[in-house]
Formats: sequence, C-alpha cells, structure tokens
Amino acid sequence: MVISKSQQQKYTPDAKSTAEQISLAPPTDKNKNYLLNNNNYNEVNVNLNNIGDFYTGTKIFITGATGFVGKALVEKLLRSCIGIDAIYLLMRDKRGLCIEQRLKELLKNPVFDKIREKDPDVFQKVKAINGDVSLPNLSLSENDKNFLWENIDIVFHSAATVKFNEDLKNAVLLNTLGTKRVLELCQGMRNLKSFVHVSTAFSNSDKAHIKEHIYKPSFDINSIINCMDILPKDVVEMLSKKLLGKHPNTYTFTKALAEYIVLEYSSSIPAAVVRPSIITAAWKEPMPGWVDNMSGITGIFMECGRGTIKSIICNENYVMDIIPVDVVVNTIITACWHTVAYTSNSVRVYNCVSGGINPVTWRKFGDLTHKYVREYPSKYVQWYPGFEYRTNRFIHMIYAIMYHTIPAAILDVFLYCTRQKPIMLKISNKFYQALDAGKFFSTNEWNFDTHTLAALSVAVKNAEDGENFGMDINKGTTNFDWDPYVKNFMIGVRQYVLKDDMTSLPAAKTKLNRLYWFQKTFQVLTLYAIMKVATR
Repeated sequence: MVISKSQQQKYTPDAKSTAEQISLAPPTDKNKNYLLNNNNYNEVNVNLNNIGDFYTGTKIFITGATGFVGKALVEKLLRSCIGIDAIYLLMRDKRGLCIEQRLKELLKNPVFDKIREKDPDVFQKVKAINGDVSLPNLSLSENDKNFLWENIDIVFHSAATVKFNEDLKNAVLLNTLGTKRVLELCQGMRNLKSFVHVSTAFSNSDKAHIKEHIYKPSFDINSIINCMDILPKDVVEMLSKKLLGKHPNTYTFTKALAEYIVLEYSSSIPAAVVRPSIITAAWKEPMPGWVDNMSGITGIFMECGRGTIKSIICNENYVMDIIPVDVVVNTIITACWHTVAYTSNSVRVYNCVSGGINPVTWRKFGDLTHKYVREYPSKYVQWYPGFEYRTNRFIHMIYAIMYHTIPAAILDVFLYCTRQKPIMLKISNKFYQALDAGKFFSTNEWNFDTHTLAALSVAVKNAEDGENFGMDINKGTTNFDWDPYVKNFMIGVRQYVLKDDMTSLPAAKTKLNRLYWFQKTFQVLTLYAIMKVATR
C-alpha cells in the first residue's frame, strides 16, 4: 500500500521548544480518509486519525519476535489492531526445533493469554518466515523474498544481541550488518509504508546529553563491517578498544552504527527509530507485571529478591532510567503510524525514557524492591533479602566474595556430595558478571531530550483511539506511580520468571521468617567471634 505525500499531514521536527513541537493538530477533515491503492488488494478506506484503522488490511514483517519486546509487540498488534491482515515473523530453526514448532511454542507464552481467551482464531494471522539476520540476504528463499517484496506494508526490526559482553565481531554481525540486511530487503518492498527500528537510549551513552537525532560515528561503517568479515576474531578483539572509544560495551557501539545505517537508507525508506531505556515489566498490558526474561536488570533484582545478591555497584542518588515494556510497544506502534500520518523531512528519533518525565532514583527503586520482595517472597528465596548500593569497588568485592562466591561454593560442595550437579558457583558468577557489565549504567546518568516523544504523545492523544495506545507515564497527566509499579514488577518476576504462583505465598513467608532469624543468629555469632578475637 502506498500513500502519496500529498495525502499526509506534514510535520517536521526541529530544535524548537517542547511547547512549539507538541502543538500538533490531528489530520484535518479534508485529508481524514485516504484511498490506499495497491495492485494486490482491494481499495481500502483508512482513517489516519485512528491508529487501529491505520493497520487495517496491512501485512506486517517483524524481526526479533521471540524476544521480550517482540512478544509484547505481536500481542499488542493482534489485540488492539484487529484489522491487520497478517503478521510474518522472521525465525530460524533453533535447538532442534523447526520454525513451525518454535512459532507454536511462542504462541503458548502467557503474554497471549488474553487473546487466547477472547479470540484464539486470531493466531492464524501469525506466520513464520524462515530466515536469519546474521546470514546474507537474511537467508531467505527466493519465493519468500519475492513474497515479502510484493506484500509487506510495515516492518518492525527489533532483532539484536543484547549481551553487553558480546565479542565485537558477533555484535557487528547481528546488530549492525543485520540491520543493513533488513533495510536492503525493505528497499525492494513495493508497498512499504513505514519501517521502525528498535534501538536503545544508550546507543550514544558516550555523551551526557542525548538529543533525538542520529549521531555520525567516528569511523566509516562499511570499513568496520568489512574488517569484521576479513579479519580473524583475535585481531578484531585487539582493535575493539580503539573502535569502542568511550562506549562502555559492544552493544551500545553497534546499535549506534545501526542507527546511522537507518539514516542512510531513510532517503528511500520511510523510517523511524525508537530508543527505549532499560526495559522492564509491563505497567498495564497485557497484564500488570508481565515479564518473561531474566536478563539485565530483571535478573539482578530477581536475585536480590531471592537474597543471593547483597551488593551492587551504584550511585543511589542517580536517576534509574527504566521504561515498562508496554509503553515501549505502544511507542513503537504509534511511531509507525506517526511516520505516515505526520510526515517528516528526516527520520524521527524517539527517546523512549522515563528520567526526564517521571524519574525514579536507584535508592527509591531499591527501597520499594526491599519492601515488596519481603511482602511477596518466592518459595525459591535462598537467603533473607537485603542488598546495598556501593560506589567503593573494593568493599563491593569483599561483599561479593562473602555473600556471593563463598555461599555458592559451599552449596556446590553439598550438591556434589549428594550426587547432584554443582551449578551454584556458575550461576553466581553469571550474575556477578551481569552486575559488573551493568555498573556503567548504575554509576552514570544522562539527560535525554524528549521533544519528538512529546510530539508523538500529543498526536496519540488527539487520535480517535489514542487511549488504546497510551505511552505517557507523566505522573501529572496519568496515574503512573512507581510504588504500585514495583509491586507488580516483583510479583511478575515471581509469577512469570520463577514460575511460582501465589498459592505458595504462605509457605514462602514462613520460610522467609526462618531465614530472618537465621540471619540474625548468624550476625550475632559473627559479632561475638570478632569480639573474642579482638579481646585476645
């Protein structure tokens, strides 16, 4: 489907004040209904002042649909944009499962429970396409490639490796070159209306003030890609430090490169970039607290709740810029609509963040975490929950050895003696590495511009069905509050990540009470032993 620029509301973001930028009028009555012409479809009347109607009759292509954001995106599209014709997910065979089996497993996820109860037949709209962003031409067959060229209207690209410690060669292959390959595919799509690239707010974390535009990298991207292809891994790792510069890791560096590639292709492809900060559990949709991965900050605070993490490198007075996954998904969906309904001369960038809108400090989030992991403990709690933020790395290391490494080693000895597989030290080291990788983000803070995001928010509120795609978390204009959000987050981790339903809560509270008195007894005995040694 193709919409001519004369049929669209014109809007070009610039460096004006927020008030000027967000004074957007919705599409006027004159151009309210649009005739979308497509040789392969019947003519469809689409109301561009209605976000759901914008998606009516569309065929959508999504990469990264098996990820945290990808699952939530597919669910929201199916539930709120009921006129969608079909959703095609780029998937590859993995762990002995073919793409059809993986699709079935994906749709069994609890995130789709609401849809399953209301209209399970809608899942027939979701289809898998065999492909891989890490391979040339996305490893698409000729038939699949031609089908996508002829039929796809909208592309959401969220596939990426989010490992901070990924080696540079793999990170460039997946995050940068993978994005280029998706854009090359998009260039052949006859009916493409909008392409949305899911990036990260920390793609330019080497800067203190991050504007909503794409920054030019210090090195030529094509040269970097060629180096990754030609040079052996060990040579690439030697060059890694120089290439990264002030970037903390390969993830932020390669996502910044990917953004610039989107900018290069935006002259021929209607594109937008959404930059979420640290993505956490759902605020409202599809259910409060839904979360399904234990990577990053979710895994860290899960272990804090289980009592296995006692020390975190962090400046507790800094803003902790986190954003609920449903807010991110609504931003992605509406940014796609915004690109068409309010056209721009340049690619729009949306800093999807909370820090400048409704900030929460690490200290406040930590206090709320302590409150709710003790109120809703899991049966998997290992030690009485309680952690502290520290900026002194030496003290942190001592605490890590005392409370992370030594207990894990003791448990491994017990497991070995009982003929079980000793895995606790391995798990402890994994989370310690996650803490170490994340310390850059917990000991720094950034000033994010949100003018374009504010413009989108106003446009969404002006849309006829804007209330279905809420992405405003300003406490002054919505009921968003961090206290109930963290409560639902901790319950969500318990329910969806640890697979521990609320029926175990009474027993978990009894266990927590025992651990509390065990900890007090241990502290008293330790203090007594220290005093005895000191008096001698």
